Amino acid sequence: MLAPMQGLTNRALRGLFVERYRPDVVFTEYILVKADGRSPISRSDRLEVAAGEGGVPLVVQLIGGEPEAMLAAARAVQELGAAHLNINLGCPYGRMARNSAGGTLLAEPDRLAALLKLLRPAIRGSFSVKTRSGVDNSSQLPALVDLFEECGVDFLIVHPRTMRQLYSGLADHRVTAEVVRRTALPVIANGDIFTEEDGRRVLAQTGAAGLMLGRGAIADPFLFQRLRGGYPAFSPPEQKAAEVRDYLLVLLSRYQELFCGEQQVLFKMKEVVGQMQALDSIDGARRLLKCRRLAHFSSLVRDLA
Repeated sequence: MLAPMQGLTNRALRGLFVERYRPDVVFTEYILVKADGRSPISRSDRLEVAAGEGGVPLVVQLIGGEPEAMLAAARAVQELGAAHLNINLGCPYGRMARNSAGGTLLAEPDRLAALLKLLRPAIRGSFSVKTRSGVDNSSQLPALVDLFEECGVDFLIVHPRTMRQLYSGLADHRVTAEVVRRTALPVIANGDIFTEEDGRRVLAQTGAAGLMLGRGAIADPFLFQRLRGGYPAFSPPEQKAAEVRDYLLVLLSRYQELFCGEQQVLFKMKEVVGQMQALDSIDGARRLLKCRRLAHFSSLVRDLA
């Protein structure tokens, strides 16, 4: 699965991944559900919702804490064609971390149960949650497994860091393994899967039903195929440069069609390159991130070797 990543997994990037790299499932960025106003979701978010992409199922992820607004949003996205819905219980940033929404609901099991029980009858397709291991204590998630089962959740996606960790430290997949042991629900493991070896180790360690790839896939979109055994576990330097060059140039073309203006396109491309730099998967990332003009950025990408 391609993880929901705010600022990254927009429909242009998802379309490229579906066409060329073939994850089994793709997710939208989280859709923020508004409790005020006539529509619970924004006009731009409505454009991200579809029944599927190139034969690959699309899961629409919602985040919010007001039950009736969440219910209205679930109904709205299904009217737009969404077949699969996911609830974000993991966002550690900004107002999601301050209000009763996202991962903060892990510390409020009564509110969480009420929300999930309200939503389940209204969702025609699959219903899942993507969750951190807790707010500040990794024991919070395993204690909620029975709640998820009772609320009719179809599968769980576990990123075993607490909200307070953000992305620091290591994803503790001992927590994922404990959740797998405690439930009959399928569990998808997410977090710190950057190579084919990482993926196989996490599957063996946890007994998870599958993997969700986030930062690792943005940095190396061939990771899905590497894990299936249909592509080498590692690409030699010359081939890697060609892979990165092609990936970024095609994505750049798609971003120019989706986003408005050179600076917005450049900013969005730098978000992708930033993931590559963080994982040391691209030579020349620093120069790309310093570019101020899109033409210069494009020229540097073409010269990658």
